[in-house]
Amino acid sequence: MKSIFLSHRQLFENALPLFRTVGTMAQASDLVLVTIPDDGFTLSENCVNYFLSGEDCVDRFGRDHKYSICAVRPALLLEPGDEKLLRHPREIGDVVTVELGAFPYAILETSMRDMAEQQYRDGSLKKTGTSYSLAGEKRDVYRLGAKQIVRVPVTEEIVSGYVQLSDGSVANSAEEIFLEVRPIRWYYDEINKLLVCGRALFAGLSREEASAYLADAFIEELLAEADEGLTSAEAGTSYHIDEHDELDMIRAFVRADIPVFIHGLTGDGKSDRVKEIDPQVLDIELVNETPETINGRAVYNETTDQIIDIKPVWLVKLERLCEDGELHILFFDELTNATKQTQAVIFKIVLERFVNNRWPLPENARIVAAGNDRNESSVAHDLAEPLFGRFAHIYIRTTVENWMPWAVRKRINPYVMEFLANNDLYLRTAYTGSEGYADPRRWEMVSRVLDSSDNDFALIEPIVGRDTADAFIRFFRAQEEMADLVKYTDEDLARMTVARKYQVAQQCLYAASAKPKEAEELVERLGAEYAAWFRYVLERKNAGNTINRK
Repeated sequence: MKSIFLSHRQLFENALPLFRTVGTMAQASDLVLVTIPDDGFTLSENCVNYFLSGEDCVDRFGRDHKYSICAVRPALLLEPGDEKLLRHPREIGDVVTVELGAFPYAILETSMRDMAEQQYRDGSLKKTGTSYSLAGEKRDVYRLGAKQIVRVPVTEEIVSGYVQLSDGSVANSAEEIFLEVRPIRWYYDEINKLLVCGRALFAGLSREEASAYLADAFIEELLAEADEGLTSAEAGTSYHIDEHDELDMIRAFVRADIPVFIHGLTGDGKSDRVKEIDPQVLDIELVNETPETINGRAVYNETTDQIIDIKPVWLVKLERLCEDGELHILFFDELTNATKQTQAVIFKIVLERFVNNRWPLPENARIVAAGNDRNESSVAHDLAEPLFGRFAHIYIRTTVENWMPWAVRKRINPYVMEFLANNDLYLRTAYTGSEGYADPRRWEMVSRVLDSSDNDFALIEPIVGRDTADAFIRFFRAQEEMADLVKYTDEDLARMTVARKYQVAQQCLYAASAKPKEAEELVERLGAEYAAWFRYVLERKNAGNTINRK
C-alpha cells in the first residue's frame, strides 16, 4: 500500500469515474478546520483547497490552480493482498465506499468534552502509548472510556479568530480541543486499485512536509488503531469488545435511548454519576412522590362542569429543559423505595414514554433510575418483573481505587485521601444505629469539616464513629516518622496493585520536603494518575494546612 497525491489527469484530463459522481471538491475534516491557516478565502462552506501531485492544487470550487494554503486529501494505491484489509463496503449509486484505518479527524461529541477537559487537567486522562503526527507535531492519544482522543491546538492564523466545526460548535484560535479517532471511509476504485479519501483529512504542512509524511509515517499511524479491528475482519467478524467503566456504560445506554437502572449502596454516588453526564438532570426523589404528583392532578371546573387534567410540575420543567435540543436525563431516584402504586405509574412512563396516557416525554429526554437493594434498606421493595425488565441494569460498587480519581477532581481533603489510600477497609463501615459510620458520602463530609476547621481531627468522630476516628489519628501519628524512600525497580512497580501504588505515592509526600527530587522521580515512575494525586495533595499541604489534634 502506497500513499500518493491525486494527479491533474485523474481529476480533469481522464477523470476517474467516481469524480463524475461525487465531484472534485473536498469537505474539510474538523482536523483541517483547526489546523489550516485561513485568510478569509481558504474555506467556503467547509470545503477547502487540497494538494495535487506536481505543483498544482484543487481549490474549493474544484478548479486546478497553484495555492500556498492547502490541505491533504489522501489517496492510497493498493498492492496485491491489500484488499483483505478493506471493511464494510457500501454501494451508493455507481460509487463503492469502504472503511480502512482510523484517524483523529472529528470533534469529540459535546456531551464528553467537559469530562475530557477535566480529566486532562487533573492528570487522570490515560495515554494509550500511541500518537499521531498532526500539523508537524506528535500528539499523544488518550483513552476516554471506549473512545480514543487527541488534544490539538487551534491555529492562530484564522482571520476571523474562530472557526465553526462540523457539529456547529465554535473553536477560538489558540484554543486546545479534543478530536476523536474515528474510522475513515474511502471511495474505492477497484479497477485502478485506488482508495480516495472522502474528505480533506489533515492540514498544517507544506507540500514537502506533507509528501514526507505520506511516504513515511502516515499509513503506519492510519492503521495503528485499527489493528484489533483488522484481526477481527480477517477472522470474518466485525464486532469489537471494549473496556468500559460504570460512567461510560451509563452514558452509552443514555445515548442509545435505553432506560438505565443504577444499583448501589448508600453513599456510592449514584446521583453524582448521573450529574456528570447531564449537569442539568431533572431529579425526582420518588420516596416523596405519590401517583398523583407523578401523573398530574384532575381538577373539577364548575363553570364548564368538566374534569380537567393538569400537567405535573416536573413534566413542565422537563419540557423547558429539553427545548435546547440536547439530551437531558429524567432521573427517578429511590425507585425501590417508592410504593407499588407509584412504581406502576413509573412503569407506564418508562414503557410508553407518556405521562397519564396524555402527555409525551420530549424526544430528547432519557430515563435513568436508581435505588437501594432490599438487603440494605428496610423500606425498599423489589421491582416488579415487568418494570425490572425495561431497564439495563448497572451495579455500582465504590472502591478506593475508583473513588480516588473522583476525589482528586472534587478536591477532597488530602488527609482523607492519604488515610483511605492506605486503609481501604475504612472506606465503608457497618451502620450500627448508635454512632457515626463511614461510606464515600460521609468521607466527603469529613473532608468539608477538615477544610473548614484547619484540619481539626477531633471533629471526625461524630461523622465516622470512634473506632474509625481513632484509626485515622493513629495512622498520621505513625506516618510522621516515615521519610525514607525505598528503591524500587521498574519490575517492582509493574507488579504493584493500585492500592500499593497510592501507598508509595503517599510515602513520597512525606519525603518531599527532605528529598524533593527523589520523591518527584519516584512518583513519576508510578504513572500520571499517581503523580497528579501527589501534586494535588502536596499543593494543598504547602498552602498551609496543618494538623490540629485536640
